[in-house]
Amino acid sequence: MKKLMMVAALAALGACSQQAEKTAEAEAAPVLETVTAPADLTTIAGDYDVKMADGTMATTRINADGTYVGSSPDGKEIKGKFARKDGKDCFDPDGDEAEVCWTSTALTADGSYTSTAPDGVTVTVTPAKK
Repeated sequence: MKKLMMVAALAALGACSQQAEKTAEAEAAPVLETVTAPADLTTIAGDYDVKMADGTMATTRINADGTYVGSSPDGKEIKGKFARKDGKDCFDPDGDEAEVCWTSTALTADGSYTSTAPDGVTVTVTPAKK
């Protein structure tokens, strides 16, 4: 379950790529509208904070080369491949774990959004502060 939550946190991070391209029009978009983010990983690449439903925090870094690395709430590191597929953020962890594709909402005014896994797990993703 912890590994699933970590993958969930990582997946949610992919949707943050639109923060760099956010306009006033995007800020006015309904929060429940699905995000269509660019496939170019250089616009998605970055560090993200991920808040789990229970309030615990994780982090994820999406790299421009299509890889990701994240840290679960208990500090466990997870690495793998990231891709955009059919408008979803897909995380394929190294090892035996299956790929999980997340559906994300539109960005809110502060650049955060929610992302939901196929099993219903939902996380809140925010670009990491520098």
